[in-house]
Amino acid sequence: MTERIRPEVLAPAGDYERLVAAVQFGADAVYLGGKQFGMRATPQNFDQDDLRRGVAFAHAHGVKVYLTCNILPRNHEIEALPSFLLDAADAGVDALIVADVGILAEAKRVVPQLDVHISTQTGVVNYLTANELYRMGAKRVVLARELSLEEIREIRQKTPADLQIECFVHGAMCMSFSGRCLLSNYLTGRDANRGECAQPCRWGYHLMEEKRPGEYYPIFEDEKGSYILNAKDLCMIEHIDKLVDAGITSLKIEGRAKSAYYVSVITNAYRWAVDHYLRDPDHYVLEPWLVEETRKVSHREYSTGFYFGRPEQGQCYRDGGYVREWDIVATVDGYEDGYLCLVQRNRFFLGDQLELLEPGHKPVPLTVEKMLDGEGNTIDCAPHPMMKVKIPGMQAFTPGSILRKLKNQ
Repeated sequence: MTERIRPEVLAPAGDYERLVAAVQFGADAVYLGGKQFGMRATPQNFDQDDLRRGVAFAHAHGVKVYLTCNILPRNHEIEALPSFLLDAADAGVDALIVADVGILAEAKRVVPQLDVHISTQTGVVNYLTANELYRMGAKRVVLARELSLEEIREIRQKTPADLQIECFVHGAMCMSFSGRCLLSNYLTGRDANRGECAQPCRWGYHLMEEKRPGEYYPIFEDEKGSYILNAKDLCMIEHIDKLVDAGITSLKIEGRAKSAYYVSVITNAYRWAVDHYLRDPDHYVLEPWLVEETRKVSHREYSTGFYFGRPEQGQCYRDGGYVREWDIVATVDGYEDGYLCLVQRNRFFLGDQLELLEPGHKPVPLTVEKMLDGEGNTIDCAPHPMMKVKIPGMQAFTPGSILRKLKNQ
């Protein structure tokens, strides 16, 4: 068996709020994007001031920050690359994530003090490529998502011990996986390789015969059409021991476009699972509530991807939508005179049955037996976003803890 390691829990941060959530709920490291050169154009991302602030907050809590520089740049963008790299170093990021060999070489010239991680977009699927990238200065490779645990194990065994191996373990999967998809660019003009993917793989499709225009036939027996390109989400929470045994250094959660609630819940679940495994690796049994946590965020159907071989059921054929069964309703702001001080995020009511999730803990049930507004008046409902609310609480909980509600309760 490969020597056991302590894997890093690596969480996404689409903006400063989500960075704080990732740090509070147990990430060892976060990855994020700047305003240029990143593969996610839809999140708010970080300007230089936000990047400095985010790095300072993360480092104050012992958390590393990795900055994406993983688009495939065109000629006209190269001139701006050195200043982007110097700004990243000035902000104090711990590593750059790159996909292009030219950017790798430029980063080693301009900011040699920064570690470089090779993005999954590079498509590393063998130890030969991993070793060559290591010789070029890469500190880490983020392996392609088409690999099985056995293939990852062989890469680990045939690469230098100080080359770190990172793998996605949770979140949305691109239908082309680690490939360079052109579908969005072709259909919408939005280039997936420049962070602008419109996700047409999630759309419904019908078949039309050339000589019968306007007559649409479902490819699959469904009145909505077929979702043959729509990949299931990845979830490996039940297999932490196998991931570690294969020699994976960093467990990466996908989701820079996801909410702070998503980041909090999933980071907390993987943090707990990893810590529980490390306490007694030889007798590790996953606690069922952790699996339930992964179902309490917005998600598609789950699969284990390619980890156990080619997936037979890797696509969602029914629809392209999400499963959303829980809503965040408030976050904890403090504790005062027997009351939890909350900030409202979604409407909730007197009598509601809620769950409270505190960083590093299991969720606990909580019934709203009384509500006060910011002026201390008794109210029956918290209807306004970001309004201050107080409810009775038997104890203080960490600021940033989450209160959520089952939909249709």
